[in-house]
Amino acid sequence: MANVVDVRGLSCPIPLIKTKEAMAAATAVSVLVDEPSAKENIIKFAKAQNFQVECVAADGEYTINISK
Repeated sequence: MANVVDVRGLSCPIPLIKTKEAMAAATAVSVLVDEPSAKENIIKFAKAQNFQVECVAADGEYTINISK
């Protein structure tokens, strides 16, 4: 099961920093985010690291599933 990182309500760059920290310690992370710009930054970071990324949108929030 993936670790869950809840960064809803946080402004950039905090969501990306918390995601990087979580991925350094785990092989899979689910990130809960509500800022479209943070979502895009996290996805770009994950893809640049060659991680697998899946993003699900619901009610103005996003769940980004990242795995190594």
